[in-house]
Amino acid sequence: MGMDSTDPGAAIEVVRRNTEQVQGAGDWDLFDDLFADDFVDHTPQPGVTADKAGVLVLYRAMRAAFPDFTPDIGWQVTNGDLVTTYKLYRGTHLGEFLGFAPTGRSFEIETVDVMRVIDGRITEHWGVANLLKLLTQLGVVEL
Repeated sequence: MGMDSTDPGAAIEVVRRNTEQVQGAGDWDLFDDLFADDFVDHTPQPGVTADKAGVLVLYRAMRAAFPDFTPDIGWQVTNGDLVTTYKLYRGTHLGEFLGFAPTGRSFEIETVDVMRVIDGRITEHWGVANLLKLLTQLGVVEL
């Protein structure tokens, strides 16, 4: 076992603050503090770069498309410097999203992600978001 520079409680707090204050409230200054400059997203969303700048583009796009965007954390666990979070994402489609004009419809989807936190900063991300369910709930994709 190597030396772990991240306290599990502190790592969970970093990810919680990103979820609630950055994603949920649009605190872009905090975003800059929480994400490492050499951050890598291993599962970037379509049309978004896999770096820190790309995550900011995604987060801003989500808040523009869904001004009431609300992430609710179900649970979080740690394994070394990795934090796994299960969340519900909710919002109302009031701005363009992935090229789709606003529908005024609401969505609620499950998402699971893993973030590596080293020395208080998020350095890596892996995630699974149910975009198909989101687009189906908005009525822009039919199953």
